[in-house]
Amino acid sequence: MIVKQYEKGWEIIYHRAHALLAAEIAGQWRKKDRPERIIETVAAISHHDDLEKEWEGEHLTEAGTPLDFTLVKETNIKKLRQFTTNSRYRGRWVALLISKHMSFLNEGKRGESKELDSFLDEQINHQKQWIEDLKITQSEAELAYTFFQWCDRLSLILCQGNLPAGERALEISKGPDGKRYDVMENKDGNVTVLPWPFEEEKFTVNVEASYLHQVQFKDSAELAAALKNAPIEVLEWTFVKSSVL
Repeated sequence: MIVKQYEKGWEIIYHRAHALLAAEIAGQWRKKDRPERIIETVAAISHHDDLEKEWEGEHLTEAGTPLDFTLVKETNIKKLRQFTTNSRYRGRWVALLISKHMSFLNEGKRGESKELDSFLDEQINHQKQWIEDLKITQSEAELAYTFFQWCDRLSLILCQGNLPAGERALEISKGPDGKRYDVMENKDGNVTVLPWPFEEEKFTVNVEASYLHQVQFKDSAELAAALKNAPIEVLEWTFVKSSVL
């Protein structure tokens, strides 16, 4: 889960909600520049965090506060393998993008264990096979995943509250066209992306956030119960094409 402290406690955004926001962003991309198989690509984006189940398992820090995903240190290979296997039931294109995402997130940990290395090698082999089966090129697969990753990154910037103050630009990443893209919050609270990659000149996206007034919890079961009954607010961002560029 994505955890942010605020004056009365904690703002919690579920990973599945973040993934849905990423899919909303993907759906706004300029039509003529969308990657192949856009519907399946958006499906992969919207389901790429289904591995996360904040209502199960341990989700507290040692201090008893909600555990933000950036603080999770353990890599559960069994869960990763099950997740990538299950993604195959949505189709090979979805499975390919999910597998590439697992590689992106975990290749930096290669060498930590034989089990992890084996999982990573499996993903490389799966990706090669699916690219061959789908009769696409490596470049086409990379383009689709770059698009996936770009939307995921922008969604995380929004969910983590990382838009800089003072109309300063923050790099998102390179898009599927190889260009660098930056996001910026304007004085009026609207958001713009430079250069503008979207079909419409103005649109709004949103995500649901839960709010906890309790700061510490005795165990994850208490946290899960509190989240189930927590008030929910809809966070919105209106994107507007800059008139300057």
